[in-house]
Amino acid sequence: MKRSRLFTTLFASVAAFAGTACLEAGDETAASGASPDAAQAAGPKVDAALPSYQKVEESLSGTLNAVGSDTLINIVTNWGEAFQRIYPEAKVQVEGKGSTTAPPALIEGSAQLGPMSREMKDTEINAFEAKYGYKPTRMKTCLDALGVFVHHDNPLTSVTMKQVDSIFSSTRKAGGDEITTWGQLGLGGEWADKPITLYGRNSASGTYSYFKEKALLKGDYKDGVKEQPGSAGVVQGVSEDRYAIGYSGVGYVTSGIKLLSLSYKDGGTAYKPSLGNVIAEQYPLGRFLNVYINKAPNQPLSPAVREFFRFVYTKEGQEIVAKEGFLPLSEKLAAPERAKIQ
Repeated sequence: MKRSRLFTTLFASVAAFAGTACLEAGDETAASGASPDAAQAAGPKVDAALPSYQKVEESLSGTLNAVGSDTLINIVTNWGEAFQRIYPEAKVQVEGKGSTTAPPALIEGSAQLGPMSREMKDTEINAFEAKYGYKPTRMKTCLDALGVFVHHDNPLTSVTMKQVDSIFSSTRKAGGDEITTWGQLGLGGEWADKPITLYGRNSASGTYSYFKEKALLKGDYKDGVKEQPGSAGVVQGVSEDRYAIGYSGVGYVTSGIKLLSLSYKDGGTAYKPSLGNVIAEQYPLGRFLNVYINKAPNQPLSPAVREFFRFVYTKEGQEIVAKEGFLPLSEKLAAPERAKIQ
C-alpha cells in the first residue's frame, strides 16, 4: 500500500521534534501487551520550541465564520474560545457538517475559515480559482491519525490494511477475501460466528474520502456501512454494539471503544496511532488536518484572521490540539505555516 505524501515532510521533522520528547512510551508497537486503555489515555506532548502567543496592541473585533470538517469542530471551537478570551470583541463561529461544505462557503464568502480533514480536490480548487483568480491557501494546523476501533470487550488487538479493506469494501482492491464475521479475523468462542457490524462517516465527510482513498484504495464501501454525520456518532455506535467496528479521528476515542493497531502487510508489525508512529511513517493512516483560507497574493490578511492563525501555531494553540486527543505540530512543521500569514 502506498503511504501518504505527508510523510515526506513529516520525516524531515523527526530529528528536531525528537529532542523535545515528543515520542511517548506508547509510540512503539501495539502488540507488546501494554494496556490499550493506558495507551489511549497517554496524550502527545507539545514541542517546547513552539513560541508562546503574544497579544497585539490593536483592537480586534467581529466574527470569523468557520464552516467545514466535523473532525475539526472541537479543536476550532476551543481555539475560538481561547482567542476570544484574549480578544473579547472577536468571536469564532463554527459549523461542522463535513469537509465538502468548506470550499463552497469560502467561494461564497460566507466563511473566512474552511476546516478540512482532507486536501481540497482539484475541482474544488478550480472552482475557487475561477472566481478569485488565485488558489485558496492551505494551512496545516495539526496532525491526526485515523483510528480503526472496536467495542472495548472485543479481544482483537490488530488488523492488517488488507483486512481493513476486506471488512469495509465491496470491491476489495487490496486483493483479500471478503470478511463478514469475527471468526475470519481469528476470534474464537462466542465471537467466531458473529457478523461484523460496520460504522463509518457519510460522504460529506473528509474522513470518509480519506479512508476510501487510503484504506479502500479508492474502492467502494459496502452497502451495509451505517453512515454517521459525525465522528462522535461512529464512536457511540461502536461503543453500544459489541460486534461493531468503525473508524474516525483518534481525538474522538472514548473508554467504550478500543483502538486497533494497524500493519501495512500480513506478518508485519502492527503500530498504534500515536504521534511518534505517524511521524516515523509506521502507522498507515496519518494525515494533516487543514484550515483553508482566502488569501490574495501579496495582500495582508485581516488582523483577526492573521492573529487567529498566529495563536494556532503557538504553544497554547497546539496544547489545545493535544488536549482534544489529536497530534500537535512541532515547531519544525509550524514555522513554514506561520510564514504563510506574514
